Amino acid sequence: MVRQCVLAGVCRSTIYAQQRPAVVDASDLLYSRLIDEEYTRHPFYGSRRMVIFLGKAGHTVNRKRVQRLMRLLGLAGMAPGPNTSRPHPEHQVYPYLLRGVPVVRPNQVWSTDITYIRLARGFAYLVAVIDWYSRKVLSWRISNSMEAAFCVDCLEDALRTHGRPEIFNSDQGSQFTSTAFTDVLKREGVVISMDGRGRVFDNIFVERLWRSVKHEDVYLKGYATLGELTVGLAEYFAFYNGERPHQSLSDKTPDVVYRTAIGGGALILDKFGGAGGESPVPLRSTGDSPPAEARSTSESTATTKPTAKPGQRRPAATAVESTA
Repeated sequence: MVRQCVLAGVCRSTIYAQQRPAVVDASDLLYSRLIDEEYTRHPFYGSRRMVIFLGKAGHTVNRKRVQRLMRLLGLAGMAPGPNTSRPHPEHQVYPYLLRGVPVVRPNQVWSTDITYIRLARGFAYLVAVIDWYSRKVLSWRISNSMEAAFCVDCLEDALRTHGRPEIFNSDQGSQFTSTAFTDVLKREGVVISMDGRGRVFDNIFVERLWRSVKHEDVYLKGYATLGELTVGLAEYFAFYNGERPHQSLSDKTPDVVYRTAIGGGALILDKFGGAGGESPVPLRSTGDSPPAEARSTSESTATTKPTAKPGQRRPAATAVESTA
C-alpha cells in the first residue's frame, strides 16, 4: 500500500480514511435549478442580478453563494470581463473562420457545444453536433462528467453516420481544444474553427438549440435520472429533426432540408470586415443590403439635402423643391 501511494502521489491517510459521500444540500439544488432556468431566459444575468431574481422569488441568498453555484454550473453573464474564456494553456486555439461566410449547402459547416441539464439530484452534461445549413442534430451524447471522451464519441458518431463537413466550429473549451478531439478532425481533413473570445453569437445556432431543448422538453418533464434523460432526449431529438417545423427553414423540418439541400442556409454577419454579397437564402439574420435602385435613390437624396447658413435653420425638403 505504501508503494502504491508513492507511485500515485497520494497521501496514505486519504486511502485509510473512511470516505463518505458528500451530502447534497437540497437548497443548493433548488437554487441551482432556479438559476439555470433564469439564465436560459436571460443569459446576460450575472451573480448580482441572480441575487435580485432569487430575492423576488422569495429566496434570500447572498452573492457569494450564487457565485459558487454559477461556477459549479459553468454559467457566467454574457458581458465583457477579464479572462472570461480560458482554454487549456497547452492546447492550440484556432481562429474563427465563419464571419461573413454564407452557408449554402449541407455538411458545409458543423458545430458543437456543451450544456447543462438539471436532474432531481445533480446535473448532467449534454453535447451535440449540428449542421448549420439545416439545423439538423447529427449526433448527441450525455455524461455525468466534463471529460473530453464523450465529446469525441459524439463527433465520431456524426462522422460515421453523415460523412464529414468542410468546416467544424466549436468554442475554446478544453474538451474541444484537446488533442483527442482535434486529431479526429485533422484525420478527416476537416478545417477547424473556434469562437472568438467574448463573441456569444459566433455559435448562435447551437445556443438556440439549447434554448429549445430546455424549454420544450427538459423543463416540462423534469427528468430525475440519467436513464430517464437519455430516453427523453432521444424522443425529443427525433421530434426536433423529423416533425418540428422550423420558422427559419420556411416551416420545413431539418431532416427534409438536410436531405433535399433546399430551403436552408446560415450567415454570421461580419459587421467590421465589410463582407459584401447577398445571402443565397432569405434569412432574417443576414442583414442583406438593399437593392441597387434603393441605394441610388438614397444616394441622390443625400446629395440634394438642403443646407443652411450658420445661424439659420435648414429648410424642409418640400420648401427646397418648391423654390427650385
